[in-house]
Amino acid sequence: MQISTYEIEGPVLITPKIFGDSRGYFMEAFKDAWFRENVADVTFVQDNQSLSAQIGTIRGLHYQLAPMGQGKLVRCLRGAIFDVAVDIRKGSSTFGQWIGVTLTSENAQQLWVPEGFAHGFCTLEPDTEVFYKVTNPYSPEHDRGVAFDDPEIGIDWPMDTAQAVLSDKDKVQPKLSGLR
Repeated sequence: MQISTYEIEGPVLITPKIFGDSRGYFMEAFKDAWFRENVADVTFVQDNQSLSAQIGTIRGLHYQLAPMGQGKLVRCLRGAIFDVAVDIRKGSSTFGQWIGVTLTSENAQQLWVPEGFAHGFCTLEPDTEVFYKVTNPYSPEHDRGVAFDDPEIGIDWPMDTAQAVLSDKDKVQPKLSGLR
């Protein structure tokens, strides 16, 4: 597996080796010892999967408060997403900055979003399935979010955000300035 890092310390893009032939392909999607040694020494406790039927569905930006903060290892099983991590670590020199990457079923890349980052994605194809491992289980009392379209963050979503398909929860998330 190959690792790519960003100017914002924390998130990591993982590109697996894919071995293909006339039958299809094989790849190692996750290997605990390798991940602990090369990315983060964490334990994953829950796997989540979502299906988004429409192009332009935005899920996020979500995070959980300590002590239930979540690190997430995200990959796209079918379709394509623009996946985003926003630094919300108080006191961080990159607070409010974001990274974005296109994850597809074809490139099989995975984005590691560590605790201290808000996470979200936008679907680029219909019937997109996303799978992610998390380091803490979902906790409704610790669940929080940030507005996906907050101009202070300035995410360059690859779509007209006025046409975004959102949950009721994501329509009313607070701005980043509310986290300071």
